[in-house]
Amino acid sequence: MNISIFDLSIYIKFFISLCALVNPIGMIPIFTTMTNHQSFLERKKTNLIANFSALLILLISLFFGNNILNIFGISINSFRIAGGILIISIAFSMISGQFINNINQIKKTKEDNTLDNISVVPLAMPLIAGPGAISSTIVWSAYYSSWINLFGCTLVIILFAFVCWLCFEVAPCVVQILGQTGMNIITRIMGLLLMSLGIEFISVGISSIFPGLLH
Repeated sequence: MNISIFDLSIYIKFFISLCALVNPIGMIPIFTTMTNHQSFLERKKTNLIANFSALLILLISLFFGNNILNIFGISINSFRIAGGILIISIAFSMISGQFINNINQIKKTKEDNTLDNISVVPLAMPLIAGPGAISSTIVWSAYYSSWINLFGCTLVIILFAFVCWLCFEVAPCVVQILGQTGMNIITRIMGLLLMSLGIEFISVGISSIFPGLLH
C-alpha cells in the first residue's frame, strides 16, 4: 500500500499512536524515580542515551523488525508477553523497595556502566520502545512499505523521540518539588502502575495467541 509523502494524515496517525502507546508525559514520574539519585549532567546523559537508544530500536523495527522476528520464529504477541514479564519484574522491585536500595547503591558507587544500563534497560526498552511501540511500528511498515513512506515514518519516529526527550528534560523540576519522601511514595505508586501495564501486555498477548481464553 503506497501513499504520498505529503499525505500528512497518515503520519499524524502514526505519531498519535506512538504517543498513546508510550504516553511520554505519563513517563515523567517514572523517569524521575529512576534518575533521582543522579546529578544534573548524569540525568541529561541518561535522557539522551535512553531516547537515542529508543530511536534506534524503533528505526530498526521499522526497517527490519518483521524480518528479524520471522528469522527467529518470534511472533509479536510472544514479544509482548516477554516485555510484560520484564516490566513486572521491574515493578516488583519498585514496590518492595529493592529498587530504591539499588539506586541508593548506584549513588554511592557512581558506576558509569550502570548508568548506561539504566538508560537502555529499562528506560529505552521496554518503557519507551516497548512491545506496543515496536509492534505498532512493524505493523505500520508492513502496510506502508515503499521507501518514501518509510522515510516519512522515520521522520515521525525522530519527532516522537524528541518529544520524549523534551518531557524528560522537565523531570529535574519534579524532583525538586517532590523531595525524597515524595519520590519514595511515587516509586511505589509507579510500581503498581507498571505492574498493571505488564499484566496488560501479558493478557493481550495470551488472548491473541489463545482467542477466547481470557474472555
